Amino acid sequence: MKPVVLHRHLLSGHCHRVELFLSLLGLPVAFVEVDFAQGAHRRPDFLARNPFGQIPVLEDGDVVLADSNAILVYLALKYDASRRWYPADAVAAAAVQRWLSVAAGQLAHGPAAARLATVFKLPLDHERAKGIADQLFTILESHLASRPFLVGEEATIADVALYAYTARAPEGGVALTPYPKVSAWLSRIEALPRFVPMHEVPEPVVA
Repeated sequence: MKPVVLHRHLLSGHCHRVELFLSLLGLPVAFVEVDFAQGAHRRPDFLARNPFGQIPVLEDGDVVLADSNAILVYLALKYDASRRWYPADAVAAAAVQRWLSVAAGQLAHGPAAARLATVFKLPLDHERAKGIADQLFTILESHLASRPFLVGEEATIADVALYAYTARAPEGGVALTPYPKVSAWLSRIEALPRFVPMHEVPEPVVA
């Protein structure tokens, strides 16, 4: 099949969740790197794909989609006939949606924001973000005490959506050592066939 096209930034957890899911599905993909430093996300050709100027953006034939969680839902519904990744059962589907909302809420305002403050030096309230992250991870630690994945016995797009910013929380100054069940869950995701890791933040150059 013709590769889908993913417009991304290598260090974005939002982009990684889509890259990871494409790999888990075994789909061919062509990457387009979006140079934020040069303002590529504000250029007319990119804004025509996503007027909000955000990544990732997926192109699949004539379909152009923005928003990482929306892309996960699209890919699961189109390319996973088994409905393993986005269950058809109403209760399970609602549970997946709940965690997608957490990914857009507490995850984004917690560990993701803490990482933006430290790695990208954005003027965010780092201590507040760390507090939100710890609250989230405390809930996750309890939730994962009785199940291997967020929605039962198999991984779903809920796990894909929460993986990257949880795994990279230490880059934002949020330790994972107090959360052994969260760390074990990360390891189970990393053991999935065709798992691909998120790109490492480059070491600073010391003059």
